[in-house]
Amino acid sequence: MTVSVAVENIKCGGCANGIKQKLTALQGVQNIEVDIEAGLVTCELDSQLNSDEMLSLVKAKLASMGYPEVGSLEGLKAAGAKAKSYVSCAVGKMTDSSSTSEDK
Repeated sequence: MTVSVAVENIKCGGCANGIKQKLTALQGVQNIEVDIEAGLVTCELDSQLNSDEMLSLVKAKLASMGYPEVGSLEGLKAAGAKAKSYVSCAVGKMTDSSSTSEDK
């Protein structure tokens, strides 16, 4: 089952890379795609597992990284999520396997 989640705070390839790494680590989640401009995360959920539970798990993981579902947080919680997203983005940039010392 393919699902898409509109999230906040995606700014760059580092954000996308961090999201892909964390969601890939979840059992039953695969083929993760991140549309930076649209703020959309799309992935396939294993059809053998409960899709509602899996989708909730994906949304919770995204929120814990600072990329909550659009409209799900307000005020200080939204500001906290934005701060977390900066950290996730930086980690994603540092661990981007497509960037090598030869690229620099």
